[in-house]
Amino acid sequence: MYDTDNMKKLKMQRILLYVFFAILTLLSMIPFWIVIVNATRSAPEIQQGLSLIPSDSAWANWTHLRDQGFNIFQGYGNSFFIAASATILSLYFSSLTAYAFIAYDFKGQKFIWTIILLLIMIPTQVSIIGFYKFMANLDLLNNYIPLILPSVASAPTVFFMKQYLETIYHPALVDSARIDGASELRIFHTVILPLMRPALATMAIFGFIASWNNFLLPLILINERSMYTLPMLVQLLTTDGYRTEYGAMYMGIALSVAPLLLIYTFLSRYIIGGVTAGSIKQ
Repeated sequence: MYDTDNMKKLKMQRILLYVFFAILTLLSMIPFWIVIVNATRSAPEIQQGLSLIPSDSAWANWTHLRDQGFNIFQGYGNSFFIAASATILSLYFSSLTAYAFIAYDFKGQKFIWTIILLLIMIPTQVSIIGFYKFMANLDLLNNYIPLILPSVASAPTVFFMKQYLETIYHPALVDSARIDGASELRIFHTVILPLMRPALATMAIFGFIASWNNFLLPLILINERSMYTLPMLVQLLTTDGYRTEYGAMYMGIALSVAPLLLIYTFLSRYIIGGVTAGSIKQ
């Protein structure tokens, strides 16, 4: 009898937990659904009030965007090039740095690690004026290099990779490779990187999305419209050409967030798996 009552209580608790998370999921999805629905509605329909049912003005909204010079495909291309390049550089060199901290003992190691931790705590906005002047002196304005190359020194990625490596690193694997005559770089490429796939996948997603959504730095460094990233194009939706065309504005916003929604939908399990694996020490 006692076991039966406990089973009923556990079942009820589980049902309540599922209901609670279902409500949270619904609340999280509603804003995105409203954006998608409004992208299919005309400006008068949007002014009439909230609706959760799509309308038939999607093509008209898209046509207005196109006629006003909102080149979404160019924005996709620019943002993808920057985000992909920055993510690849960040993952490779951050993993290499993390491996150096784990596999070797060198002079000043603790001091350098302290500097990396301090860099994580410093907001990017603090140094943005100096960074702009430095790029201007190097004649790198209206150039993608300042948006890509600094990712080589990504302190948060180094921190995450080091924490993950501490859970999986076995000196015996590296020593065996050294005995077989493998160079240090070959050991890193053939032994360490394959072991770091969950962490690489996790930070690839976070890094790509952060670079894709980066707005302030491109806004300061880039003036040529043909080089605008997607967030910069979305900012143009507040100009006079779209001010009363609410449907076109929502269409532009929906198109800009669609790739991120797809990434989260198909790759969320890698985020959960990578973060979980990196938080448990063996």
